[in-house]
Amino acid sequence: MIQHLTSLPILLPMLAGVILLLPPCGKSVPIRRIASVVFSAFTLFASLALMAKVTSSGTQVYAIGNWSAPFGIVMVADPLSVLLVSLTSFLGMACALYACAGDDEKGAFFHPLLHFLILGVNGAFLTGDMFNLFVFFEVLLIASYALLMHGGDKHNTRAALQYVIMNLVGSAVFLIALGTLYGVLGTLNMADMANKVTTLQGDDIYLAKIGGLLLLVVFALKGALLPLHLWLPNTYATAMPVVAALFAIMTKVGVYSMMRVYTLVFGEHAGELSFMAQGWLWWLAIATILVGSIGVLASQDLRKLTANLVIVSVGTLVALVAVQSIQASAVAIYYLVHSTLVSAALFLLADLIARQRGKVSDRITAGRPVAQPLLLGSGFLIAAITVIGMPPLSGFVAKIWLLRATYETEQAIVFWPVYLLASLAVLLSLSKTGSTLFWHNTTAKTADAAEQNRVHPAQYCALVMLLIASPLMVIFAGPLTEYALMTATELHNFANNLSVVLEGAQ
Repeated sequence: MIQHLTSLPILLPMLAGVILLLPPCGKSVPIRRIASVVFSAFTLFASLALMAKVTSSGTQVYAIGNWSAPFGIVMVADPLSVLLVSLTSFLGMACALYACAGDDEKGAFFHPLLHFLILGVNGAFLTGDMFNLFVFFEVLLIASYALLMHGGDKHNTRAALQYVIMNLVGSAVFLIALGTLYGVLGTLNMADMANKVTTLQGDDIYLAKIGGLLLLVVFALKGALLPLHLWLPNTYATAMPVVAALFAIMTKVGVYSMMRVYTLVFGEHAGELSFMAQGWLWWLAIATILVGSIGVLASQDLRKLTANLVIVSVGTLVALVAVQSIQASAVAIYYLVHSTLVSAALFLLADLIARQRGKVSDRITAGRPVAQPLLLGSGFLIAAITVIGMPPLSGFVAKIWLLRATYETEQAIVFWPVYLLASLAVLLSLSKTGSTLFWHNTTAKTADAAEQNRVHPAQYCALVMLLIASPLMVIFAGPLTEYALMTATELHNFANNLSVVLEGAQ
């Protein structure tokens, strides 16, 4: 079993998705819910076990069918990929638990689709091959198409159609990019691509650059980087909140792909193609932060505000990727985990608040008071402090480390003002939102209203799981920052990446 541990975060969600479609899970709602949560726990346990194995023994390379790289398909579990796989599994477990309160009954096949989505995301993080990155992209996108329609209405359908069309175009561009790169390099194994790109000459350099920039278009679309971010606010705001919370990890797949491809394949050792996307990534990231901040200020409901916060976080992460330093990559890893969990928590909070405010829902306007102000108000306060970056929660650690990592870089003169202005915009918007939702009430709370739509125990547990992560990331900041630095060092270790993947699966 130990030698197959690398494949378990992919195989377990696939097995879960199939079993949940079959009797008795497919016929009985209680059995389906129990099975879904149990399989989520198994996937999380396997992911954490794989992380422990990688931490103690180094990067694990799993050659499917014993076909060694670069000829066969390999899964590569390094510190970065196993961290993101564990994050995905944890988020999937929280969303599966939250949906057991009744959201899974608003449409068919929620739980199987959730596990198929986790399968695609985990596969994208673990694959060492560009073509299989495309395959896993398609798996997670097909699952996401169906989840967007779960319990939807006409507004949901319109946003889902935009999302589908944009991603179908992105998939076509992805295939063209892969065909171009394969024609030039003769391989799609990432480590082998990094090895061969250094030997390119003449027109092959320009063809490889075209392929690399086409990949940038694809990853920018998946990650919601300006100007290809327009699908995200409406899509996330109209999806069911538990689905939007699960989607908080999906933009990170695009960011991860940028980190992997433009650090390993087109990084500092790529000869004439070194840092070919750095300039594009930098200015697009700055523009994304600014546009996302404007969206945060202009948002009229909590779900739209949270969707725009996701855009701000994507811009921040891509800016750190563009800096191309170990410190910047380390803080990007810490910030990625923090921002994913708090964004998911805010989507769930928006749902719980909307349920208790009646027709006003989660719109940022005066309305009926929530039935559980202490519970929801405390949750919103924790999430808001985390997002704003105030002490003593994880957002503060991420902000200080982020500013310190960029202080001595030439980009600091642009990044610092933009990032601090974005932080001010988030502070103003969340302060206004919190005071409006919890203090500006048009009617007094009645006994009947107090009993309506109270937080279900499953919803409460899922919300606590996500919110407790922020203080824990501060309590264990020392080990986490050490792990992030170790992960970033491995990411930038060009020679080790090549030797481990190309020789480790022999």
